[in-house]
Amino acid sequence: MPRTLPLFLALDQGGHASRALVFDAHGRLVTSAQRQIATLHPGRGRVEHHAAALLASVTQVCKEVARQLGPRCAQIQAAGLATQRSTMVCWDRQTGKALSPVISWQDRRAARRVATLAPHESRIHDITGLVLSPHYGASKLAWCLDKLNPVRQALRQQRLAAGPLASFILANLLAEKPLLADPVNASRTLLWDYRQRDWSEELLELFRIPAWILPRCVPNQHPFGHLRFGTRAIPLTVVTGDQPAAMYVGGQPDAGSIYINLGTGAFIQRLHGKIPSQVPGMLGSVLWQDQDRVLYVLEGTVNGAGSALSWLRKRLAIPEKKMFGHMPIWLTAKSDLPLFLNGISGLGSPYWLSNFRSRFIGPGNAMQKMTAVAESIVFLLCINLERMHGTGKPAWRIVLSGGLARWEGLCQRLADLSGLPVQRPALHEATASGLAWLLSVRNRKPLESMVFTPGTDVQLKRRYRAWLAAMERVMLQTSVSS
Repeated sequence: MPRTLPLFLALDQGGHASRALVFDAHGRLVTSAQRQIATLHPGRGRVEHHAAALLASVTQVCKEVARQLGPRCAQIQAAGLATQRSTMVCWDRQTGKALSPVISWQDRRAARRVATLAPHESRIHDITGLVLSPHYGASKLAWCLDKLNPVRQALRQQRLAAGPLASFILANLLAEKPLLADPVNASRTLLWDYRQRDWSEELLELFRIPAWILPRCVPNQHPFGHLRFGTRAIPLTVVTGDQPAAMYVGGQPDAGSIYINLGTGAFIQRLHGKIPSQVPGMLGSVLWQDQDRVLYVLEGTVNGAGSALSWLRKRLAIPEKKMFGHMPIWLTAKSDLPLFLNGISGLGSPYWLSNFRSRFIGPGNAMQKMTAVAESIVFLLCINLERMHGTGKPAWRIVLSGGLARWEGLCQRLADLSGLPVQRPALHEATASGLAWLLSVRNRKPLESMVFTPGTDVQLKRRYRAWLAAMERVMLQTSVSS
């Protein structure tokens, strides 16, 4: 490989790990480093990370890839950052020190507060393209302002900064210590007006959040500042969310494809014109903004994907290595499976019920239950796909990425139920690869892919219909009881 090609640094801060990956101008991976981060569950519905440890993990992976590159650090042209959307932090704007935990997108601690705002749900959706949910940032920031003494003290002293995780990382890692937010992450706060492409005064007042504590909104492609990398300071020019970045795993997304990324959660996205869509139960989300254009997607969210498998694995005391090793075999099961109504981390689209009680319907051993949980991910994806099908021209394929996409039994189930071919690119690091493309890696060859052709699986379709009926019964009971 020529040692004079430009190189690009992609920083991917995810729910389980921080990664630094270096790509060349042809999109080939040169080197990478990864550090796990701890996920804490300090109470019911609470999911968070230690802020200092998370920052340290990002710094450590940068140092590791710089060490691996040695003199080739001089070839790094630019860096980009992708983070989990809806994950929020409060910090001291003068020192950069965190004043709250990193509150995960999965966190639902403010669900009761959100419920009191139900009369405003339609207006919130009109402004933001999102549904009213405790998964988004506004209620988490309001909770911090109400409950955390260091946050309230910093507010009184006018030292408080608060907002998306990406903004917190920028403020601590870049030499300029900027206070900036990109549209993708800002839009997941439930405070961002997609028409004005800025913070909504109306929603700030509704959630009682002072405007001055929030970062300034700038496009996804912007001179954010300089990152210390080895002995150099390299420009960081792209900031976005993990799921939008993953849509670029194969280059520029096309309107005929539906993109699904399977990780801790599962996220379904499809290009949808110049404004957020107004499809009941679905989200209108920002995909990208630069100086010339803004792109939006129609999006669905399955909160319990990898997190649901981890939940059951821990309950059954199955070692993680065993689960990943045996799941391909377990997924060959075609009969005698229970159904799993999957509300792990809250039930996402199109139902949107944060306190849904997960449950099995029917008996099963450990293997059968693990398979049923995996199958429930496909079922939730398919009901979202059905909502998308009526919104425009029919899609012609599904592009699947993420860690859970390694399981061929899961891919084939998705193809069989959706009736669409499922294309799985060979590269699993979809977020980082897509981020590299956004950083100007435009010359790479098309990724090798495996295609799963739709087949006829009568038993699977029968279980899906039974699952839909069970979900409808439970949702009706929930509606009546509330």
